[in-house]
Amino acid sequence: MGLLNSKNSKAKEAQILLLGLDSAGKSTLLYKFKLAKDTATTPTIGFNVEMIEVEKGLLLTVWDVGGQEKMRTAWRCYCENTDGLLYVVDSTDKQRLEDSRREFEHILKNEHIKNIPVVLLANKQDIPAALTAEDITRMFKMKKLCGDRNWYVQPCCAITGDGLAEGFRQLAGFVKSHMKSRGDTFTFFKQN
Repeated sequence: MGLLNSKNSKAKEAQILLLGLDSAGKSTLLYKFKLAKDTATTPTIGFNVEMIEVEKGLLLTVWDVGGQEKMRTAWRCYCENTDGLLYVVDSTDKQRLEDSRREFEHILKNEHIKNIPVVLLANKQDIPAALTAEDITRMFKMKKLCGDRNWYVQPCCAITGDGLAEGFRQLAGFVKSHMKSRGDTFTFFKQN
């Protein structure tokens, strides 16, 4: 995992939308991944934007948009020019899983994100009562809803950082492949 290097102007930039209900852990996992340390977060009113270089030559600009009910109506405003979707689910919040699934299904219908890759992060796996990634895959009808795009469900824990690098790398790989299929060009750098 690398952080943004402002001199790395040859990197291809991808816009990533980070969504999920309030208290799913979006900001916590974003800053845990970017900074590799615990960061105190408060409910996001509006959005946070962070740039992360997950792999050489690809810079992710991550738009972390608040998940409160009043903010969800604005999610569609962030969809234009989006190259990938990270959707965070609180795997322990069984009472709101249907709400989360409904919001997920709704955002997938947005014309601006048609066919873009999706990684669903099944967060809070450190809690014993958490549903598994397989449970979330089934409950969110991933095969049906995401049959027209690359998708993956990654179990993770925003507090410990477990699974975050894998989830971001999976999305980066999907995004790179999707952008290539659109004819975008990449500059890659060989590492010795």
